Amino acid sequence: MAIVTPMSGDGAIDLGAWDRLIEWHIDSGTHALVIGGTTGESATLTDAELHRLAERACERSGGRIGIIVGAGSSSTAATAARAHALSELPIDALLVVTPAYNRPTQEGLYRHFAAVAQMSAKPLILYNVPARTAVDMLPATTGRLSQLPGIVAVKEAVPGADRVRQILAASREGFVVLSGDDASAREAILAGARGVISVTANVMPRAMADMVAAALRGDAPLAERLDAPLQGLHRALFLEANPIPVKWALARLGRIGPGIRLPMTELSESHRPGVLAALRAAGQTT
Repeated sequence: MAIVTPMSGDGAIDLGAWDRLIEWHIDSGTHALVIGGTTGESATLTDAELHRLAERACERSGGRIGIIVGAGSSSTAATAARAHALSELPIDALLVVTPAYNRPTQEGLYRHFAAVAQMSAKPLILYNVPARTAVDMLPATTGRLSQLPGIVAVKEAVPGADRVRQILAASREGFVVLSGDDASAREAILAGARGVISVTANVMPRAMADMVAAALRGDAPLAERLDAPLQGLHRALFLEANPIPVKWALARLGRIGPGIRLPMTELSESHRPGVLAALRAAGQTT
């Protein structure tokens, strides 16, 4: 699950709310937390803040939930250095996104991740999200990277089952594909993905955990029934750029304060009824 970073109105990180979110997700059956990913406002977290959030999560969880930390940036050298530093923490893995804005070639992507893997003492999860980065890491490149020591999985945010099948066909045996798209996660899991790094799970953790568990068992009818009331929420949480809607929803539910860092802003008034309606349709009391 891609967890938000709770903040007070002035943008300061709220560690009390952080602790409460971690306990809620442990109690709700969330398998692992991704800290400092897109949903966690990675672009505006300092390295010191990211380190503290990860350290605090490890201390608070005491091994009761997996801890994955976002380490990606648009600079290969900076990403490798961050991965090396974060590897000193008792975390389970690092999530490394494709470089944004640079728009590297497929060979550039391969060399980028290879360099980061060399500097990391923790397993790497690749992250492909072309809607945010303006570059699509193709299945053949992911397959090449799957052969390297320490690269164990990919979070694939290109929707649908076809991309999952293509990656699995191109990759080494045992390489893990995780969906990065809530709306198509059920379909992706039934096609061979091993889970989803979810935004929706921020507000509906138990419902998402139950749906994923059903899909992993191959129980397609049950997974579809569990996913159906969540589909509107999957869409509503992207009415504006993530994490604007999900942070507003969590604040509305009393889980976190209203803080979000510029250039992100609070959810527009015009989109609030849509998010509220989706929460209610999913069974979340607002």
